[in-house]
Amino acid sequence: MANTPHTADGDFPGPVARPEHVTGWTGWIAFAGIMLILLGLFHAVEGLVAVVNPGYYLITASGLVVNVDYVVWGWVHLALGILAVLVGIGLLSGNTVARVVGVILAAISALVNLGFVNAYPAWSALVIALDVVIIYAIIAHGREMKPAR
Repeated sequence: MANTPHTADGDFPGPVARPEHVTGWTGWIAFAGIMLILLGLFHAVEGLVAVVNPGYYLITASGLVVNVDYVVWGWVHLALGILAVLVGIGLLSGNTVARVVGVILAAISALVNLGFVNAYPAWSALVIALDVVIIYAIIAHGREMKPAR
């Protein structure tokens, strides 16, 4: 009974809430949430550059995998970035919907960057690699992160 919490008058406050299956792997989910927020910021910067200065990229829009104007690419990246930041925050809070949307969003991000790879190869490769790590972390260890109650 030494480990049982009680108040000063000896009454027990009730059952102690203990996590059921929390392991060290929950750190992967926190990592995925933080990386998703970082990924969102990467997308937002890339989107703002494409919207504000379409001539920044060395290749013309016709040289991209999908022949779309850089301003359109910029708005796609900006919207994806804002969503990624919001989903990353939801993932850190243990939201189940954020886990599902996070996997979908990371897959879409990888596809978008695959289409944008000719314009910015190193950046796109980095973002695709982050997407893969995020998808792994969410799918393999997502259940372990429970919402705070």
